[in-house]
Amino acid sequence: MRAVTGAWRLLRTTLHVLHGMWVAAREFGAATEAVRCAHIQWWSAKLLRLLGVELTVNGRFQPGAQLLVSNHVSWLDILAVHAVCPQARFVSKADVRAWPLLGWLIGAAGTLFIERESKRDALRVVHQMAAALQQGDTVAVFPEGTTGTGHALLPFHANLLQAAIAQAAPVQPLVLRFSQPGHPVSPAVAFVGDTTLVQSLWSVVSARDLRVHIEVLPRQETAGLDRRSLARVLSERIAATLNR
Repeated sequence: MRAVTGAWRLLRTTLHVLHGMWVAAREFGAATEAVRCAHIQWWSAKLLRLLGVELTVNGRFQPGAQLLVSNHVSWLDILAVHAVCPQARFVSKADVRAWPLLGWLIGAAGTLFIERESKRDALRVVHQMAAALQQGDTVAVFPEGTTGTGHALLPFHANLLQAAIAQAAPVQPLVLRFSQPGHPVSPAVAFVGDTTLVQSLWSVVSARDLRVHIEVLPRQETAGLDRRSLARVLSERIAATLNR
């Protein structure tokens, strides 16, 4: 039955992704920001449901320019955040653009892509992030730089946090927690090591009663902090909530 459930979810997910690509190609070019956000929020929330993932949120996002900072567990993280904060523009590693179907859609949502191995490219993206924050956008990053198992936080990289400091923009910390029956931290969602996107997708759609909980922590002001100090403060706050 798990295989049947997984296959059915996978079929519906594929159709939903194709529908999202059609909407983005047809409407995003001339759409207002409000219309784009409405599409992104609806599409992300529905895709989570089709994948069999239940979303709960504790806390509220504030309006205005801000940098979202979160722990990173899975490719599902972006869907979960977009389901409650569709205006977020994520910074993602460049090879995500090569993902079948999803890569194009992620780009259409305003994602900023970075070559993480290149210090010069990191500087370029910091400037792009600062410009977006100056325009009043919400930008989102995963300072760990890669996905973890969800049990503990990996060390934070501070480079991209410089954009918030340069614009004196507040930082909104988030904590993502995936669980399933019998597992306070879901093994089905883990996207680590040599796991491919296809393998991860099948693990998710064939799992039962997956849940993702987003904890919205109080904002962190950046005044008086350099990027390393800011990274340390954010890491400690997120880790403390994750370990609670």
